[in-house]
Amino acid sequence: MRVPYSWLREVVNAGAPGWDVAPAELEQALVDIGHEVEEVLTLGPVEGPLTVGRVTDIEELTGFKKPIRFCHVDVGEDKDREIVCGATNFVAGDLVVAALPGTTLPGGFAIAARKTYGRTSEGMICSAAELGLGADHSGILVLPPGTAEPGADGHAVLGLDDVIFHLAITPDRGYGMSLRGLAREVACAYDLDFVDPRTSSRCRPTGRPGR
Repeated sequence: MRVPYSWLREVVNAGAPGWDVAPAELEQALVDIGHEVEEVLTLGPVEGPLTVGRVTDIEELTGFKKPIRFCHVDVGEDKDREIVCGATNFVAGDLVVAALPGTTLPGGFAIAARKTYGRTSEGMICSAAELGLGADHSGILVLPPGTAEPGADGHAVLGLDDVIFHLAITPDRGYGMSLRGLAREVACAYDLDFVDPRTSSRCRPTGRPGR
């Protein structure tokens, strides 16, 4: 069971507004409750100007051994950014995630304006793998329509500051396969009110978590 820290905190906060603990403390609380935390993953990290952009124009460059595209990308500035990209899984109008000069991607890969394939590229249109969100290098990350406006902070849109807990849920604790069940246990562990996200009813869980 993979549990985003931000999602679990949001459900707990419904009954206890303002409740907040560091991911490391929450990890220990989950262990104390009786769950096995197999892994804790920090998304990203990505530093610097990562932004949502809308591709406004694509020029197919010829004369190279692989497809190369010269893209204009609206990132909420006065002028579109011009970015060279080798992916072909997007069209004009798509929302993408652009790493602008000054961004550092996972692995210490620094983004700067540079001349490549005869054009100056003012950043990078990123794949999920380049953002540390998975292993998919097959194309760039295309966001669903309406996700955000050009210029929106890519860190916030993608949740790149989030932490993922990978829990090993035992057969006798099937409720742990839901955020609702885990949030109720966390509320009990911290002696907090709990608002059931399914019924909106409020209660104060009692007893030892996991029993």
